[in-house]
Amino acid sequence: MRVAVVTESFLPNINGVTNSVLRILEHLQEKKHQALVIAPSSEGTPSEYAGYPVRTTSAIALQNLLPVGMPMGLPQKRLEHLIDGFAPDVIHLASPFALGSYVAKIGKRLGISTLSVYQTDLGGFAKQYGFGSAEKSLQKILYRIHAQTDRTLAPSTSACLDLHLADVPNVYLWRRGVNAELFTPNKRNHKLRNQWKGSDRSRLIVGFVGRLAQEKRVSDLAAIAGDPTLQLVIVGEGPHRKRLEQQLPNAIFLGFKSGEELAEIYASFDLFIHPGPRETFCQAVQEALASGIPCVVPNTGGPADLVTNSKTGYIVNTKDERELQKIIRTHRSRVDHKQMRIAARESVKSRTWSSINQELINHYQELINDKAIVERKRQEVVA
Repeated sequence: MRVAVVTESFLPNINGVTNSVLRILEHLQEKKHQALVIAPSSEGTPSEYAGYPVRTTSAIALQNLLPVGMPMGLPQKRLEHLIDGFAPDVIHLASPFALGSYVAKIGKRLGISTLSVYQTDLGGFAKQYGFGSAEKSLQKILYRIHAQTDRTLAPSTSACLDLHLADVPNVYLWRRGVNAELFTPNKRNHKLRNQWKGSDRSRLIVGFVGRLAQEKRVSDLAAIAGDPTLQLVIVGEGPHRKRLEQQLPNAIFLGFKSGEELAEIYASFDLFIHPGPRETFCQAVQEALASGIPCVVPNTGGPADLVTNSKTGYIVNTKDERELQKIIRTHRSRVDHKQMRIAARESVKSRTWSSINQELINHYQELINDKAIVERKRQEVVA
């Protein structure tokens, strides 16, 4: 199988889109498929990944338009020659916007099947950054882009519903995988926990992992950060770090962490919380669950799909200060913490990247088969 992967974000920019693309490329390489990567140009972008060539297109800094911290790839005529020369069986569009939309049209002209992955709520970003007037326009553009592809994969039931209501055809649920060997409860580090707790060893450790940006709504955690019976631990970097350090003076800020160090941190929490209300999925929640940590998530967006209320965590209105405070008290008073940790781990441990990406390969194959059937019928009509 030959797959052209066109992504709106790639290395060195680390985010949910990039991480998913990297896991896909690794899976394609493992299964001996051929691939070509097309991504926006950025300082530090590699020329290859997993043995596959990476071709870049001109880009502009998206934060000048919408501060989500990644460059926006621009359409270029040479892309049609590049794709035609590679002759892919299918084009994979990762979180398509300007670049993905342009390539989707190329796919139509060349008769190549296109699969798009809905992953970024740009309308939600616009609203969070004060561009409320642009929210509906951006969402309409996104829906129109996905509607012009042969199949759209969405990471949660809420995202699928939004796409269906917008009359986007051929929408399928496709979740994300998690590395349950890296993120595991047995990496709980008691020395680290004692370091966070200080002199009060009875403190509850509540953690957040993610980009420190406005859309993540980390500032909402001020409602619990002053509670002397808990210690808030913040992991991540981003444009709002300095402001958050002022808003959450009692929190511990660890900066960006990855790999084994991040796995130890996750496993050492007592409770994980992600207040962002516009996430289409939220990989950090899944990694926390794999680490055996119950999660507090908003009652809107994709994370609510990942949590079973009162069993593996809590689904609440994270904007409500009283509700957040109540959940902390409720969790502290429970006697079944061990059972919750086991249930959290069990809920996601079978979602390996291998199984998730095999689902993706199956989607590719179905599109290729459908295209072959249409072409065969066309030839029969001509004959």
